[in-house]
Amino acid sequence: MKGLFAILFFFLSAASLQAQDSVKVVRDDSLIVESQDTILIKSYAARYDPRKALLYAAVLPGLGQIYNKKYWKLPLVYGGFISIGYGFDLYQTGFRKYKNQLFHNLEAAPNDENFRHPESLFTTSALRTIVDRYRRERDFMVILMGGMYLLQMVDAHVDAHLKEFDLNPSLQVSIEPMMEENAMTGRLSGVSLVFRF
Repeated sequence: MKGLFAILFFFLSAASLQAQDSVKVVRDDSLIVESQDTILIKSYAARYDPRKALLYAAVLPGLGQIYNKKYWKLPLVYGGFISIGYGFDLYQTGFRKYKNQLFHNLEAAPNDENFRHPESLFTTSALRTIVDRYRRERDFMVILMGGMYLLQMVDAHVDAHLKEFDLNPSLQVSIEPMMEENAMTGRLSGVSLVFRF
């Protein structure tokens, strides 16, 4: 019995291989059938290459979104970079300010952790904590900047991939009367909301 299925599978697969001779694939998104009539099918997504969108986004942030014609994402991309840059500048300025005050305290009283700075009135130990916090937050802003850069690249790449999908299917919503009979509850009637795609 197994031998019969193997022979049948062999003949069916050989027959399907012969039927493939008349089809020639030119590109991934084009199909030409060589017969009396020539059919050329081009995809809408062929105009948007995901690799090209990724490359554009890597060269200049936001350029991948422009390539995909998603102009509404540009304020989000540049707004994210500007806000992270503002946070970086804020923490870098504070880091420099309090580091200079810490160095002043260490020069004035190297062994006294309770020595207060004349301007800010922070002790040396408090200044150490403040400087560490500002440095940590500044470094976190650098990590966020790298994450924002990668996120906009991934967004451009995925958006170019999703161009071929129809995100607005034809949806029909209707309200229909419903009547149901059940052995336990008897006859039920009501209204049902029906979604058809």
